[in-house]
Amino acid sequence: MNSAGSTAGAGRPLHKLLLPSQLSRVPFAPLAELPTPVESLSRLTRALGRPSDCAFIKRDDLSSPIYGGNKVRTLEVLFGTALAEGATHIFSTGSFGSNHATATVLHAPRVGLKPGVMLFPQPESKAALDNLEVVLSQHPRTYVLPHWSALPFGMWLLRGMLRRRRERSMIMVPGGATPWGALGYVSAGLELAEQVAAGLLPPPSEIILGVGSTCTSAGLLVGLDLAARLGLAFRGSRREAAIPRIVAVRVTPWPATSSFRIVALAVRTSKLLAVLTGDRSLAGRFWEFSRRLEVDRRFFGRGYGYPTKTGLEAIELFRRHVGIELDTTYSAKSAAALIERVRRGAEGPLLFWSTKSTVPLPIVEPANLEWAPDRMRKWMDRARSA
Repeated sequence: MNSAGSTAGAGRPLHKLLLPSQLSRVPFAPLAELPTPVESLSRLTRALGRPSDCAFIKRDDLSSPIYGGNKVRTLEVLFGTALAEGATHIFSTGSFGSNHATATVLHAPRVGLKPGVMLFPQPESKAALDNLEVVLSQHPRTYVLPHWSALPFGMWLLRGMLRRRRERSMIMVPGGATPWGALGYVSAGLELAEQVAAGLLPPPSEIILGVGSTCTSAGLLVGLDLAARLGLAFRGSRREAAIPRIVAVRVTPWPATSSFRIVALAVRTSKLLAVLTGDRSLAGRFWEFSRRLEVDRRFFGRGYGYPTKTGLEAIELFRRHVGIELDTTYSAKSAAALIERVRRGAEGPLLFWSTKSTVPLPIVEPANLEWAPDRMRKWMDRARSA
């Protein structure tokens, strides 16, 4: 691994505050421009008839000018780990419109990794179509599955093929939802605590975000807990009451986004930190994380990838009052949950964690899509006419 990759984590809160002498144990690949800003949502809240200081936004949609969003933080750790292990190829898995796949194909070449994807169909939408066209335009090694249920078997077959070819590769699970992948958002939780301590925003009572693969929600549960343990922020007579509650708005179906699965990943992540630091007290308990998590199922609609009425309203309100373009699959549903809470006067301040990239996607020339597998070309034709 090059020296830039091995030291990139030096500026990340996880390394500064928790692992200052153990950089090499959690290698980061330099991808994101951090910290991402926090901003007031005063124009939106006033339009909804509420006070101007009741809601804020964490702009992880701007985590990179190449392609932002929450996946970039996860990929910093997973790419760094792959490079440290001598990998030359890295594969993303997920749906045709996967943000994780899009981030992988755009960022992997920056650190010398060759990207590949294993994808399955999803409901047609413009956002999903735009992502798939960008993915294919980068000409990654591509494998198409008939259905999401075929993914475990497909990953098993791919691992066997790569072993036979003697290729040193990493195959990431959807969203990079492993304890190592979640470390990126452990660091993000510490980053938020630093911003609260610096007075950039008041301590939020709730953090509202979309939950798909669970990596972001689980990492934040651990990171916010660590921030309170370290005395960075969220201090009070009752530490448990001072730590922000995570409101994870479901955008993919149960059981992938069950509370149990999110909390279980948080527990595994905290245990990994306990091993890395040698501090057993960092291993969190299931009930501690569980009581600070709510999975909001009300904005899911017909299912993954399908737009909702409340989501379409959120798109228009954010376009008009925030200047951010949301997508129907992910960010509109979580924004709809924020809007509902603001309208009913939920105890704040509330923090909306913007996890979907708002950076303009690269322009795709039609000639770059001619090689696409037949199943993908037919799906794109349907999506264009939808």
